[in-house]
Amino acid sequence: MKLFSENIEDLRTLYITSLKKALDMEQKIAKALPTMIEKSTDPQLATAFRNHLTETQQHVAKVQTMVRDATGDDSTSTCKAISALITEAEDNIKDAAEPSIRDITLIASAQQVEHHEIAVYGTLRTWAELLGQDGAANTLESILEEEKNADKLLSDVADTVNTTAEPRTAYSR
Repeated sequence: MKLFSENIEDLRTLYITSLKKALDMEQKIAKALPTMIEKSTDPQLATAFRNHLTETQQHVAKVQTMVRDATGDDSTSTCKAISALITEAEDNIKDAAEPSIRDITLIASAQQVEHHEIAVYGTLRTWAELLGQDGAANTLESILEEEKNADKLLSDVADTVNTTAEPRTAYSR
């Protein structure tokens, strides 16, 4: 199985390739969030997604600048992980007929995305530090903290939304 689409010969190349994937990741998330907002029935959840869309659009701009500074252009590399998470989320949203279950599914899917972003930005920040890219490291740390806050907010919303779902299962009918 091929893990990288380019020859990764050094940390700088790995960093740039991963930064391009982060840009693709943020662009895909920005494209997916309006659907998540639309499908949310809980007002608190919809607000959280709207706020995160604004943050995500800012992340796109910040990562785009970092890619441009590192390479001279703002091209991306496909982030297969986020593509898979978004596809899974779309399938789960379609499968959830009950609004409260759909909201729970939206939260779970969004948290999976947040956890991936936290891993990506933590790694990129460390690599930027190792490469002496202090400005990029600071920007990546800022994005990382916003992603952690988004995950925390989703957990807080889940505490309320999860209790609204009927706990009936196929086995309890």
